[in-house]
Amino acid sequence: MRKSLFALAAVAATLAAGAVQAQTATYAVDPTHTFATFEISHFGASVNRGRFDKKEGTVQLDKAAKTGKVELTIDITSINTGVAPFDKHLQGADIFDAAKYPTAKFVGDKFTFDGDKLVSVAGDLTIKGKTQPVTFKANQFACYQSPMLKREVCGGDFETTIDRTQFGADYGVQYGFPKNVRIVAQIEAVKQ
Repeated sequence: MRKSLFALAAVAATLAAGAVQAQTATYAVDPTHTFATFEISHFGASVNRGRFDKKEGTVQLDKAAKTGKVELTIDITSINTGVAPFDKHLQGADIFDAAKYPTAKFVGDKFTFDGDKLVSVAGDLTIKGKTQPVTFKANQFACYQSPMLKREVCGGDFETTIDRTQFGADYGVQYGFPKNVRIVAQIEAVKQ
């Protein structure tokens, strides 16, 4: 009798573990609703802004366990400031060196919740072959049933500030450009 109770408990634990794992869903990043933009002060007078138009990635989310993982790859050559010569300068060796480092990547696997509300995602950001820890604060986050796609979509608006010199992007510091760059990432991903 004791053996059968242990066996039954082991089966129940295995089924419970499988049920928890089954709650992890995979989402594909929707490039039409996902953008990474940056802002950097220009001598304290104005703010230079740009965005990256090509990106891809996945999100894994377990709402019950409040865990997840996001992987987002940005094509550096898709930078768009609205000024073609500035885009070329940003892609050049002085700043992003897109010929040598054509992509940037964020891998976040530390999701922090306050109750059911996602408040941040922490992980590693790689730019120019250098990786640094970064935490993106969630300004908003929600999941909804898309009436057009007929599938669940999860997404939010996130932001962080990085010290660009930690990634080897030192250009202009000697002229008075700040080290700090604000990154705003809006992301939506479709359940697969």
